[in-house]
Amino acid sequence: MSNKTYFLIGFVFITTQCFCQNQPKADSLINVLESGQKLSDSVKIELLREVMVNHTDQDAIITYGAQAYELAKKLDDPLWCYKILIEIGYAYKLKGDLEHGLDAFLEALTYVKESGNSKQEAILYNAIAGIYRVQQDYSKTLKFYNQAISGLRQANDSITLAGTLMNTGEFYRVNHELDTAIFYFKESGEIYKNINYLLGTAYNLGNIGLVYAEQGKHELAEKNINAATEILTELGDLYPIAVYDTYMADIYKEKGDMPRALAYASNSLSIAIKNGLKEQIRDANMKLSELYELNKDFENAYIHQSQYLIYRDSINNEETIRKMADLRTAFEVSQKQIEVDLLNKEKQRQRIIAIALIVVLILIGTLTLVLYRTNQIRKRVNHTVSSQRLEMQKQRDQLNSLNATKDRFFSIISHDLRGPVNSIMGISEVIKMLVMEGNKNELIEMGDHIEKSAKHLYSLLDNLLKWAISQQGQFPYKPEKLQLKELADETLQVLANIAASKKINLLHDIDSNLLIWADKNSFQTIIRNLLSNALKFTEEGGEVKLSAKAANDFVVVNVIDNGVGITEQKMKNLFHLDNKKSTWGTSGEKGVGLGLSLAAEFAQLNHGSISAESEEGMGSIFTIQIPLFTDNRTA
Repeated sequence: MSNKTYFLIGFVFITTQCFCQNQPKADSLINVLESGQKLSDSVKIELLREVMVNHTDQDAIITYGAQAYELAKKLDDPLWCYKILIEIGYAYKLKGDLEHGLDAFLEALTYVKESGNSKQEAILYNAIAGIYRVQQDYSKTLKFYNQAISGLRQANDSITLAGTLMNTGEFYRVNHELDTAIFYFKESGEIYKNINYLLGTAYNLGNIGLVYAEQGKHELAEKNINAATEILTELGDLYPIAVYDTYMADIYKEKGDMPRALAYASNSLSIAIKNGLKEQIRDANMKLSELYELNKDFENAYIHQSQYLIYRDSINNEETIRKMADLRTAFEVSQKQIEVDLLNKEKQRQRIIAIALIVVLILIGTLTLVLYRTNQIRKRVNHTVSSQRLEMQKQRDQLNSLNATKDRFFSIISHDLRGPVNSIMGISEVIKMLVMEGNKNELIEMGDHIEKSAKHLYSLLDNLLKWAISQQGQFPYKPEKLQLKELADETLQVLANIAASKKINLLHDIDSNLLIWADKNSFQTIIRNLLSNALKFTEEGGEVKLSAKAANDFVVVNVIDNGVGITEQKMKNLFHLDNKKSTWGTSGEKGVGLGLSLAAEFAQLNHGSISAESEEGMGSIFTIQIPLFTDNRTA
């Protein structure tokens, strides 16, 4: 099965207005706002929000949203701030500006947390998960979907919970984790059934049918798709039926069942034509053209491609014209292929004769040249063999050393990976029993255990990937002007939960005007790994501090902790992987020292340095020197 995602047919729950715009109403409200009438702030913000809800232009929504947000802050109203920011976030998302969309959602989340409204918080988690889903960030998508589901369960909001479960199931489906997708779809289906929400039930059945189709369970797939189609027909929602059939055709094409794929695509076209669904007439014709082309039936492929073009807005698109021409050419060529083959064979025979004559002449000249050069080469070979032998010996010694380091490193990695993986495997068995028993409280606790194991596994694999890339010399180095305090705030925010769980006081003392010249990704990796190590080896109730100051052409960054310290023996090879053994943190955290090795390599990559001072039992100080940004720095 291809990686194509079928978001069009998944029942994706939307928590804000996106499909009920009314531009005339928006224009009317704008006229009121710009009429010069004396309006109170509370009335203005109501009008601005209505403009945002009804306007069809995303840039306009963002512009009016900014005005509304300023009023909401002036009124000190967290609920209005939340409502405005979530609308702005969706506008940015629809524009494709995911970064600003995510910023708006996260800012809205700060207001919701103040109010303690679990339903609104869950809706935002669902929206944030949608951003990460488009960015294909697997771990963060699942994290926020799970937080949304947990909050909606507490809020007893059945229909919103069912929609979020559908989103999560659809995410698993397009990532081909089909058993997990079925699990979420069935739970959402039960909710829709209990509240008699037929539209949700129809989409739920359709998505389950797609899962069965991908599993090769064609009878179950068709049974569920047919059930969904029956409900949608009763509701008069015919567009999804045509869409389902188009994507079912795509699935069977990937399975190699071309007759069934053509049948579904043809049915989709029939429904679309019967109900005047121009958009789906276009898509169904495109799918039929593709399928006939794969079957070498260029005539039908050309016919459906022509129909596809009729329903396209941009009929002069160069790519479309080229494809039509290719289909026409392929059809004509298929009728005259024998003649062309005969002609090509005759031309090939003539070329072979001409080439043979040329080759004979070249061989004679080459043989003469080779005899002369052989004597010259023989003289040089004797001279170079001895030096090459020495070089080969040196390279062999280096290779043996690298292999030894690699073998030791991967033995440690495999040992450390086994722990969280075994933990997840064991917990999965417990979860199955708890699901059967309906024990939700312990299921939540098991989820926490899985999250801890997964975070450790993710951190280890992330460092391993970056180490492997750096060893190949392929890690991207793009230096730029960076505000050190802003980077520090981002990193400290990520690690705040870890510090809080160990009751460690996590501090920083950095001037907001301090600028550095470095690659953002690699420099954040340095700071994150050093802070993570400090937290790992500091006892509960301890302190970890990040400080920085300018010194000549560099910024000196210190990571200071009052943890367990480092032995004199370990200090000798602190930033190297050679002969490293797994070490344990103060709360049982495990590591192989890969983070420190990465920090050293990335400090060098950024034309800086790293050093450490420590005394066993007295804590540690890690110092990074990174270039200071000056006006003469250029990218």
